[in-house]
Amino acid sequence: MVTTNKQSLGLLPKELSSLDAKPLQMFLDQLWLVDGLAKNTRSAYRSDLLAFVAYCAQQNQTLLTAQASDIQLYLAQLLKNQKASSVNRKRSALAHFFFWSQQQLLRSDNPMAQIKSMRQSRHLPFSLSEIEIEALLSAPKRDTTLGMRDHAMLETLYATGLRVSELVGLKTIQISLDMGVVKVMGKGAKERLVPVGEPAMQALLHYMSSARPLQLQQGQSDVVFLNNRGEGMSRQMFWHIIKKYARLAGIQKTLSPHGLRHAFATHLLNHGADLRVVQLLLGHSDISTTQIYTHVARERLKRLHAIHHPRG
Repeated sequence: MVTTNKQSLGLLPKELSSLDAKPLQMFLDQLWLVDGLAKNTRSAYRSDLLAFVAYCAQQNQTLLTAQASDIQLYLAQLLKNQKASSVNRKRSALAHFFFWSQQQLLRSDNPMAQIKSMRQSRHLPFSLSEIEIEALLSAPKRDTTLGMRDHAMLETLYATGLRVSELVGLKTIQISLDMGVVKVMGKGAKERLVPVGEPAMQALLHYMSSARPLQLQQGQSDVVFLNNRGEGMSRQMFWHIIKKYARLAGIQKTLSPHGLRHAFATHLLNHGADLRVVQLLLGHSDISTTQIYTHVARERLKRLHAIHHPRG
């Protein structure tokens, strides 16, 4: 019988064959206990692998008997209706699982060894201009409890470039008002210190001293940004908050919390930051992830050359 612990993502479907359930549960436990991956990442691995298990069942295969040809056909079918980026995420989950299963001697081979990622175009992410950012940050009314909270959240997000999950999960102990930094536990349980500018620190101080105590009511919470019940908010709730203030600020573009993260990176590069520094601040483990912003860096160098070179 497959068991789970308090940190697990829940029992696997009852109809799942034990031939698939046991290695899958072992793998998911490894992602938490050893790799330290965040719950959202583990949930994505779980759903991607369960989808492949369902496909294998249709082919009279299991996770541990599927061959490279089965996986290639599966990914090819997905590509008919999904973007290459989505299929590559599912491929990554399979690659991770089969590498692990070979390491654990559950398989003698790795059927993913020769299956490469799908080619996909990499576009510069959508970003707001600095004028639009100023309008957005000025939109919340700071004389109300929720207005102070929303202003502090927007300022913090733009000042630090945190992922939305990192922002809504931020704990009071992670903020140092004296040092002007936040300590973030990012993907893969990797810790990083991110500086917070003066405007964001002032917004945080104002919220935490004036509005947050009123939100706590009878309960206690160590989460920084609270909802009306004195509890931490969801990513979806903050997404609606951003949409609301985008409308109030007259921003016509479709905006999400990730848009402020991109604005953070883009504006840093526009003002002379090094790409490696941006990588560290964003919490990217690989510089290749940050290289989507190289276009911004090239454009800045062109402008500097045009301004300062005698024949620019």
